[in-house]
Amino acid sequence: MKDSPAPIKRRRYDAAFRAEALRLAAESRSPQAAARALNIDPKRIYKWQKEALTPVAAARGAELDPATAAELRQLRAANRRQAQELEILKKPLLSSRRHRTNEPLSL
Repeated sequence: MKDSPAPIKRRRYDAAFRAEALRLAAESRSPQAAARALNIDPKRIYKWQKEALTPVAAARGAELDPATAAELRQLRAANRRQAQELEILKKPLLSSRRHRTNEPLSL
């Protein structure tokens, strides 16, 4: 059998490399020039710039210490509980009189 070529491995970039690429792109005012200097695809720098503007993506790449991670879990759980309570409170209440007689209330 023929030997198949080895699969191309995706290159991974650490946070320090990304930060340096973004700094270089900001200094040169051209993501394309920075991409050429770093020998990477300009689309990758554009993607990193977009991610840097969104706080969720920036937090995803950051390492959280255990105390911060625990607090984040607690806050998310509290947020879910409050959202459920809000949904319950949004449901209309049936008037006891209307419920007994099945007649619409007149205003």
